Amino acid sequence: MNPILDNILWHALSGPHAKYSVGTDSVRRYAPGFSPIIGFADMAQPDLAAIKPFCKAGEHFYCAGWTGVVPAGWRLEAESSMFRMLWAGDVPADDAPDETGLVPLSAGHAEAALALATLTNPGPFGLRTLELGEYLGCFDDGQLVAMAGERMQADRFHEISGVCTHPDFQARGLAKRLTLTMIRRQVLRGETPFLHVMSANAAAHGMYQRMGFEDYLEVPVRVIARL
Repeated sequence: MNPILDNILWHALSGPHAKYSVGTDSVRRYAPGFSPIIGFADMAQPDLAAIKPFCKAGEHFYCAGWTGVVPAGWRLEAESSMFRMLWAGDVPADDAPDETGLVPLSAGHAEAALALATLTNPGPFGLRTLELGEYLGCFDDGQLVAMAGERMQADRFHEISGVCTHPDFQARGLAKRLTLTMIRRQVLRGETPFLHVMSANAAAHGMYQRMGFEDYLEVPVRVIARL
């Protein structure tokens, strides 16, 4: 096991992404506008009281790695589990060296990316999430129809995130192509890709296993709301 990867939310929010987060030395969240995620220095004792002043009433957040009683001032909205998967494959082949059809996403694509994420629900996503890493998209007649990118990072670990395809453009291999391109870039930089997939999503879990990811651990995941 790796202590950084075990609590990657905290190590990202307090490390490379500290400039995108707010909080204390025991708990941090991505700043408003980014992905609504909270990380705890100690997952066994989540200090939600300390982060409460940094959150507005009604805001919803994803957090992982803890169970038990939800403290006063917060409401449990959803509870499940997810696999944290680690890349174990070779460097993906460079099938499209000119990367035809793959468009780097920037701030000008933020609203389109948020709309696609809202439609397909690949996980917590905000209007500024594109700023957290490199994102690539596929377009059809000016419409963003698929994307994949990077979110959390700490040490050598770099998350593949925001992988989604518009329902009208599925089964064309767009998300897989985007994901493999991101993986290739990370591996060639000396990074280790990882990702999260909900335990109940057997289809996506199996797809990522076939691509070359292996289960690292399964963790509880919760959505909570500040009262």
